[in-house]
Amino acid sequence: MINIYSGPVVNPQTLTHYLALPRCLIAVGSDGNIIWIEDEVDDTALQTMVANHGLKDGDYTLVRLNTNSGEFLMPGLIDTHIHASQFPNLGVGGNLELPEWLAKYTMPLEESFRTLDTPEKVYSDAVERIIACGTTTACYYTTPHLPSTIRLADIVRDRGQRAFVGIRNIDHNYPIPGEADLSPQDLDSGSESLRKTIEFIEHIQRFPPSLANEPLVHAILSPDSVLACSEDLLRSLSKFVASFPHLSIQSHVLENEQDIDAALKRFQTDSYVEILDRFGLLRSNTILGHCVWLNEKDISLIAQRGAGVSHCPTSNFNLTSGIARVSSLLDHGIKVSLATDVSGGYSPSILNVIQMASAASKVLYLQANPEDKSTQQKLPDATLLYLATKGGAEVCSLSDRIGSFEVGKAFDALHVNICHETGNPAIWGHDLDEDESAEENLRRWLERFLFCGDNRNVSTVYVQGAGYWRTRHGASIWRTSMSASERFGRESLRVQ
Repeated sequence: MINIYSGPVVNPQTLTHYLALPRCLIAVGSDGNIIWIEDEVDDTALQTMVANHGLKDGDYTLVRLNTNSGEFLMPGLIDTHIHASQFPNLGVGGNLELPEWLAKYTMPLEESFRTLDTPEKVYSDAVERIIACGTTTACYYTTPHLPSTIRLADIVRDRGQRAFVGIRNIDHNYPIPGEADLSPQDLDSGSESLRKTIEFIEHIQRFPPSLANEPLVHAILSPDSVLACSEDLLRSLSKFVASFPHLSIQSHVLENEQDIDAALKRFQTDSYVEILDRFGLLRSNTILGHCVWLNEKDISLIAQRGAGVSHCPTSNFNLTSGIARVSSLLDHGIKVSLATDVSGGYSPSILNVIQMASAASKVLYLQANPEDKSTQQKLPDATLLYLATKGGAEVCSLSDRIGSFEVGKAFDALHVNICHETGNPAIWGHDLDEDESAEENLRRWLERFLFCGDNRNVSTVYVQGAGYWRTRHGASIWRTSMSASERFGRESLRVQ
């Protein structure tokens, strides 16, 4: 059965432009892929337009959004750096900087993931919350523990989220000022870390494909950082990944100033990014988390290799790490995305990250010398939307599948509702915009959602055409096989 969605649509195009389409039609096939889009269709012409595509009654289900009530569709949000294991620490430790925070909060918590008792509860809750916030694709870090990492992958698969999941490669003591190093018995050997990685990837490869005959859950190679890996492990990972050009890589890069000197001294280089490149771990499908303290050589090398940057402003503010210069990265043609970095970041919502990314760009603009203002531009709404959607798809090497609404791409989308009935006190009703044109109203609805919205304004999340929503009583439901009338028979969407 084909589902046709009718109503307001926001569709990112470039870093500086998005389409605001008040009367759009999107047709989605039974495999969850978009089969056609019509940008401007008046209600009186709707049936004719559908017939022109060769469809008759019984071939499709029409799903109407309320055109005048603050409802719209937009692509799903993409989080390119999140630690699922750290959800119990959300909101704590913000008075510390990264090394001390790791020692006091993160390491003790993640040690509990050696058994399955902790991850069973944490991962189930975490994935539910992440999807409820509108994140259709997430790049997950876990811990070095194989059984619990497998459990996260299974949970993500069962929930139907699109994701990358990586078991963390760590075999080297991470230097923490004022704290004892991790004892050797707490660390895997390099060979054991690689063995776990291979076994985990093989587990992922056994997952059945989606209705579109492609994987929704991907493995991702996850050397935690160059400081957390021995040279032997880095060489082993390099040799392994060279045989798998489509296997993505993620790592923490230049997050905190205290890391820089230790890494540059240990590897005898003047470029942190060059260390990854030296071991063959910097390529077009590498996701570089943070990148706060890049120098010109780092930036040049990232651009040359086509790697992507995961911008984590909430975490970088919270742990006093610094501010990534996103505007400069974009000027160099580098792919940039947004990420929550839970629990360095205190919110699992990309909406919060959008707000922090905007604030970070304004701080840099205010701090810049007059002659440098042009290279430290404030990020406008169109850019923030792009980074949260299409930019994330580019960084994940999935730009041919997600990030915007285009024929042939997957229908990964959000049904947004900014009506006052959603209960979000931060959003003042859409009725203030009634005097504007329909397109201008939609642009204002988007702006209100990006800067004042939260999970209460996300009515439905779609991944590959399947719907996940929050019911009136606050519970979340995930269903992957149902008719559109079952899926949307609620007061916020009217089915005809």
